Amino acid sequence: MYDWLNGPGAVFKEPLPGSTNYLSAYDKEGRLLRTKKDLQPPANSGDENENEFVDKDNEESGSLKKNNARGPVPPETPDDLNPFPHNRQFRSQPVLSEDLKDEIWRQVVNGKKSVRAVSMDLNVEMSRVGAVVRLKAVEKQWVQQGKRLATPYAKAILKMIPQTLFITGSYQSLHETINDLPNHRATEKQIFYPVAESYQFTRRDAGRVFSHGLLPAEDRIPHPQLFELERLKAEGVPQALSVIREKMLEEERGKEAQKEKMRQREKRMVKRVLPGGDKGRWEFRFKNIHVEQAGKTGRGRQGVGARYGLPAQDRKRGQIKIPTKVE
Repeated sequence: MYDWLNGPGAVFKEPLPGSTNYLSAYDKEGRLLRTKKDLQPPANSGDENENEFVDKDNEESGSLKKNNARGPVPPETPDDLNPFPHNRQFRSQPVLSEDLKDEIWRQVVNGKKSVRAVSMDLNVEMSRVGAVVRLKAVEKQWVQQGKRLATPYAKAILKMIPQTLFITGSYQSLHETINDLPNHRATEKQIFYPVAESYQFTRRDAGRVFSHGLLPAEDRIPHPQLFELERLKAEGVPQALSVIREKMLEEERGKEAQKEKMRQREKRMVKRVLPGGDKGRWEFRFKNIHVEQAGKTGRGRQGVGARYGLPAQDRKRGQIKIPTKVE
C-alpha cells in the first residue's frame, strides 16, 4: 500500500489546479492519460523512433511525478469525469461556480430581472436559479449575523469537481438543458383518434384529444420564447433575440400590472378594523361572502370555516375505516 502511495498514488495527494483528479484519469503508473496521448508517436514510425519515444515517455513520467503534474494540462475529456472505474456509465456533472452564482444573484435581486429571463440568458434551469437566489439570501443573512461560513471547505471541494464558469461579455456556456418538456399524466395513455386525410392535425389538436384544455408542447415547455426565437431565425427576421427580449419585458409588465390590480381589488373587498388604533395588537378583517362558495359539501376552499369548520369524516361513529377494495 505504501509503495502505491509513494509511487503512482502520489498524484492524488493534491488536486490538479482547475481540473478534476479522479482515479480513471490516470494509468497504473500514475501518468495522466490525456497528457500521455499528446506524446503518442506517429503511426508509421520505426523501432528507433519507438524506442526514442519510450525513453522520452519514461523521462516525461519521471518529471511528472517529481513536479506532481502541476503545470497546465489539457481540458478534461468525458473519460476523465468518471470517479468510479468500475461504473463506466457514470459521469460527474458540473456544478455552478461561485462567480456564476453571484451573477445570478446580481441579475435577479439587483437587476430586478425575472427568473425566466435569467434562466434563458445564463443557460441555467429555472428551479436552480430560484434555489441559488434563496441560498444566497441565507448566506448573506448569516454574514450579517456574524456566523462563520465554511468558505475554505467550499473552495477545496470546488477545485476537485467540474464547474460551469461564468463567461463575461460573451455567450454563456450551457450548464444544463433548460427547455425540457414536462411529462403530463394525460399523455401517458395511448389513443387512436380518427381524422380525415385532408385535415391538418397539429400538436394543438393532439392536446385537445388527450385532455380538454391541454396546451401543445411549444406552450408547455419552460421557455416558449426559445421556440418563437427559432421560428423568427428561420424566417430571417433581423435582431430576433432583441425582438424576443422586448416581448418578454412587455409580458412581464403585463403580469405585474395584473397582479397589482388583483392586490388592489382584494384590498378594497376587505374591511380592516383596528380596535386599539394603529398601535393596537389586534386587527379584524371583514369580507363579503356568498353561501354557495362553500360548495355542495360545505367544504369549499372559498367558504367560511374551511380550515376550522366541519370535523373529519373518519371521526364519526359508523364510518368504515378499513379499505374495502384495492385499486
